[in-house]
This record gives sequence, structure tokens and C-alpha cells, in this order.
Amino acid sequence: MVRAARGLNVQELEQCRYDGSKLLLRGPRRNLDGAFVACLGGTETFARFIAEPYPDLLEAAMGVTCVNFGWPNAGIDVFRSDPALIDCASRSQVCVLQVPNAINMSNLYYRVHPRRNDRVLEVLSPMRALFPNVDFTQFSFTRHMLTWLRKNSEVEYAYLLKELASVWVVGMIDLIDRIDAPVVLLWLSMRTPEEYTDRPDLAADPGLVSRAMLDALRPDVAGVVEVMIAPEARGVEPEAIEASRSEAQTILTADAHADTARNLVPMLTDLLKLEKARHWDEPF
Repeated sequence: MVRAARGLNVQELEQCRYDGSKLLLRGPRRNLDGAFVACLGGTETFARFIAEPYPDLLEAAMGVTCVNFGWPNAGIDVFRSDPALIDCASRSQVCVLQVPNAINMSNLYYRVHPRRNDRVLEVLSPMRALFPNVDFTQFSFTRHMLTWLRKNSEVEYAYLLKELASVWVVGMIDLIDRIDAPVVLLWLSMRTPEEYTDRPDLAADPGLVSRAMLDALRPDVAGVVEVMIAPEARGVEPEAIEASRSEAQTILTADAHADTARNLVPMLTDLLKLEKARHWDEPF
């Protein structure tokens, strides 16, 4: 049975680093010497304000250590640029990879911050050529920039979407190939992969990722688990966690984390059995 999670004040959150990684991840630090499940992901996996996010609930349900390698606003770039963290994930029996959006990554048109992937580091010349009348100094964050471009430059925005889709698929295949463990993709969203695929707003996260993009990854992964989040399963009372109202409205509730864990358990249980059998069959 998966336990429901309770709220957490941000001051209570312990953080740690793993084996040379540059990222200050959610603690307490776990022992990676034995069998464990790695959980790579973004804001929802890190779960800053939730006492028992879905990796903790998975551990309680399966009796196997589950290590939270979540990083707020993580895109593909932050994990690919951290070989120490990839090495940690590769030592797992199974790696859950929360599907990241296609917004927070460097591409032909703009570069993002190497660790804070939601921040625009540089707008490149092809972007300025595609949108010659746009003042890009008004944008500090990727989501704000793309939301504005979608609203004000629909035709040019379509060209940008094609580039982001292509770069995302190539980047995801590269990331998956670097992880020397079976990878399970976790689609965690308020939409299906067929809906709102051109929207960069939070309600459409993982933004700009479509069914076709997911299907392109299937030959490289052990499976895909799709968890649909009801609109009411996002947002908590800001007073309970000492956060701003806008930030509190974006947070997955404890029930959403419990539902995520419940959906992951069957596939992970089967894969862990297969991994155990595979190692048992190896010669001493």
C-alpha cells in the first residue's frame, strides 16, 4: 500500500550531493552501494514542499531503496552535463526518468543556463532573424519567452517548435543511452501526449512534448508510465508551506504523488524481478 504524503515547510528540507555531482539534491543522502531505483526528474520529482514525494512512496511500497535525483526545472541539459549524476543513476537496477519539457534546453535558437535550465542565457542569431521585431531583453525565463512568441508570432513560432522537437528527441536518446540501467519514462501531466502540444504554459507540461516524440524513444526504454494529474491535484495552501501563492498553485499535492507511485509500482516490480534474475544467471 502506498502511503499518502504530508506537507513540508521548505526550512525542513535536507539537501545533499552525490559522488562529485554539482547538484544540491534532495536529502537525506542515500547509500548507493546496494540495490536501488534512481528517480531522475524535475520540479515534481524534487518536490520541495512535499514530505514524502513519489520516490519515498515507491520505496515504502516496494521495499527497495528509491533515490530522489530530482532537480527543480530540470531540462535535458542539466543531467547530460553532470556525468557524476549519470554514473549514480547507472548504478541503479532501474531508472525512472520523468519526461522533461522541450522548453528548458539549449537549441539552434537560444541557450539556457547549464544548471537552471528555465533561464535564458543567450538568444542566438537565428532566433533574432526569425523574430526580427522582438525585443528579447524582456525575457529572463524560457516559459515566459515562448508563451509570448506563441501569442504574438504564430507563424514563426511553428518553425521554433520543429527545432525544439528535433533537439528534444536527439537529446533524450543521448541521455537515455548514457544511463547504464533500464529506463522507465514517467509522463506526469495534466494533459495527454496528444493534447495542447504547442503550449508552453505550466498546465501543458511537459511543454511541447507530443505523442510522436514519446514514441520515438520507445525502442530505447524499458517502458513508459503515463500518469494523468487532475487539475485539482495541483496547488496547496501557501500558508501551510510558507510559499508565495503563485508558487503554491503549481505544486503537486500529496494525493498526486501517491497516485504517481501507485502507477509506477507494477512496472518497476516486474523490472526489478527481471534484473534480479539476470544477475542471478551471471557466472560467478
